Amino acid sequence: MARQFRTSSRKRPMRGLSLSILLAIGLGLVLLQTAPSIKQRFNPVRTATNDQIASGGGIGWLGRITGEATRDRRIVELEADVRELSRWRAAAISMAERLEAYETILNLQGEPPARGVTARIVAESDGPFSETLLANAGQAQGVEPGFVAVNEGGVVGRVIELGERSARILVVTDFNSRVPVLGEVSGARAIMYGGRDGYGVLTDLPEAGGFDPNERILTSGEGGVFPRGLVAGRAVLRGGNNWRVAFAMKEARAGFVRLIPPASIPKPEDDQSVSADTEQKIVADTGLAPRLTGQ
Repeated sequence: MARQFRTSSRKRPMRGLSLSILLAIGLGLVLLQTAPSIKQRFNPVRTATNDQIASGGGIGWLGRITGEATRDRRIVELEADVRELSRWRAAAISMAERLEAYETILNLQGEPPARGVTARIVAESDGPFSETLLANAGQAQGVEPGFVAVNEGGVVGRVIELGERSARILVVTDFNSRVPVLGEVSGARAIMYGGRDGYGVLTDLPEAGGFDPNERILTSGEGGVFPRGLVAGRAVLRGGNNWRVAFAMKEARAGFVRLIPPASIPKPEDDQSVSADTEQKIVADTGLAPRLTGQ
């Protein structure tokens, strides 16, 4: 009995010493994981240990414990994304420079610069239209009927009623709205209006071809109501082969719009800047009699 008691008494200090060593090791791992100064000192040792243990391209047990393996994998993925985006950025810069050179050579006349007014909007549920907005800018701020409302997401709608200091905007998500649009990539043209499910409906679709999935839908500028090139949304397929538009205006939450004039081009007979001397020069050069206004 005395021998058994002595043996058990000797084992208890050994167990306590082993537990203390394990606790010290665990505390050391926690310090390596959390303390930046200690972590930087042991980074070379940890990296070398991982390289030796993780032979053959595997992940070492030390990397799994400290979480370094997950971070290293994420860093590699991000570096690959940066390299890919750098290639796209270089291609975009090259295409922009090439396009600018072509426009200069062709003397291409772009869209006229649009003046505008920034206004705050509030939702309105009453009125003859189901989806309209009120903007706190009107005739006093230079807004006119037919002005187009845009936000940081894309086109919002157009002004249909005007007051001294307020304007009512018919939103493109309304059923009564009609917006000529085209696909940025495919070039397909259609007429867009609001649907009941929150997506834009496309009518007058081309018989041959169609839109590309997720391509941007832009205003085509036909009819002179909306300027060309405003982002209306992106093309999505819903319910089989039905092309719909996910509205870009819903991506903005700032509560402000920019009211800009439509891209209307005056007719030559309505342009009063042409003088009588210019008309006589045209007659002398072409031999044609000038067309009188009102004929």
